[in-house]
Amino acid sequence: MTATIQTIDTPDGAFTILADDRQRVLASGWTADPAAILARLASPPAEAREGQADAAAAARAYYDGDLAAIDDVEVVQTGTALQRAGWAALRTIAPGAPLTYAEFAAALGSPAAVRAAASICARNAPALFVPCHRVLRTGGSLGGFAWGLEVKRALLTREAAAG
Repeated sequence: MTATIQTIDTPDGAFTILADDRQRVLASGWTADPAAILARLASPPAEAREGQADAAAAARAYYDGDLAAIDDVEVVQTGTALQRAGWAALRTIAPGAPLTYAEFAAALGSPAAVRAAASICARNAPALFVPCHRVLRTGGSLGGFAWGLEVKRALLTREAAAG
């Protein structure tokens, strides 16, 4: 499979999208380094060529204030049944209404699995389109984020202001 990789400018810095030949997002994040995006995948595509990723329009619309623009972007993720359920659940968290890791674990039906919930977020490759940034530590602190806490803070602030 040959994938398409595209980097766009956003208020939070360069944002790179890797999409498969059907334009489904495989990985994305706030970097201009294609290698950093490819490293998010256990099995990266054999080839990634610069081009136009359809999801770039959704990312631009999100940054222009249409927070729902990312909701229908198709993504592809491989993982365990719990991870896949977790990634699907992340897509249901409304902008401006973040959950704690404990609340996220409870939403997955495993209230004691807080570490597993955090791991699901950490292994989320198509950031923004699967909004793992909407999960916080108990007490509301940011916790971790693969693309840096400043980006996470900016995303959450943007979403809270729009809500």
